[in-house]
Amino acid sequence: MLRIGDTITIHDWELTESFMRASGPGGQNVNKVATAVELRFEAARSPSLPDPVKARLKRLAGRKWTKDGAIVIQCDETRSQARNREIARDRLAELVTRALIKPKRRVPTKPTYGSVRRRLEGKKARGAVKALRGRISDD
Repeated sequence: MLRIGDTITIHDWELTESFMRASGPGGQNVNKVATAVELRFEAARSPSLPDPVKARLKRLAGRKWTKDGAIVIQCDETRSQARNREIARDRLAELVTRALIKPKRRVPTKPTYGSVRRRLEGKKARGAVKALRGRISDD
């Protein structure tokens, strides 16, 4: 069971872990031991997540979100299978925690009357200076 905050709990049956051989350095250990972990969380079908959280989670997960609504997290950072499992679960918990935060709605603002007036007066003054440049006529 993965507890996220006070309200969300992800049960073990919602998570699927598969282990494979990791790439990178490690000598013969890499060729013999399946230490890399692939954690799969069926987020779209999870009863513990509300729909707005699922929508934010889909946006935050990006390429980790599959077509069938699962989040796939891979970890092969350490040579220990247990530590890789722990890191993958921590990443999932952090992702769901970020999805729990409801973004603030942007309130569009208007410039003040004084700032608009000052901007236009500045443009007029600059235009007047530029108008004085140019050829001098023989009149």
